[in-house]
Amino acid sequence: MKKLIFSVLLLLSFCANGQTSKPVTLRSILLEQLRTTHNEKDWFVTIDGAVEGLTAEQASWKDGSGNHSVGQLTNHLLFWNRRELAKFKGEPEQKFSGNNDETFNNFDAKKWNDTVKQLDEVMSQLEKLVETADDKKLEGWASEIAHIGAHNAYHVGQMIFVRKLQGSWNPEKGVK
Repeated sequence: MKKLIFSVLLLLSFCANGQTSKPVTLRSILLEQLRTTHNEKDWFVTIDGAVEGLTAEQASWKDGSGNHSVGQLTNHLLFWNRRELAKFKGEPEQKFSGNNDETFNNFDAKKWNDTVKQLDEVMSQLEKLVETADDKKLEGWASEIAHIGAHNAYHVGQMIFVRKLQGSWNPEKGVK
């Protein structure tokens, strides 16, 4: 299944980049996935775009139907992206109970700006790691990195949905 997903992603990237003169590589595809979910606008809104301009109060807002707040979603992405980065760097795993709800519910509105900054830094570090990893390591990480991109894009979509419900989304930023 992982090989099928990777093959589809590779094929889509070939089609999307078919008009460029740069050779398409595993590294370039993975970097594109990370960057277009982080801060390079392409097909969809980035993490940076989804949180841009939000106050801590807006980031904490929930619609009352069980959806997470943008702050909770950002906290969740920070947790998992940081965990993957540490794993790729060979650092010890951060303690985790295994309860994924904690990754959302540990959001602290007082730390909103710091959470956004930390997520930006973690994403930049992931990109740098992919840029500098040797080919063998990169091949071993490829599937997980592809999943990071998909996971980030999924939750960014949720952020936009919440912001639309809240009335804080500017449709000129990419999703009408």
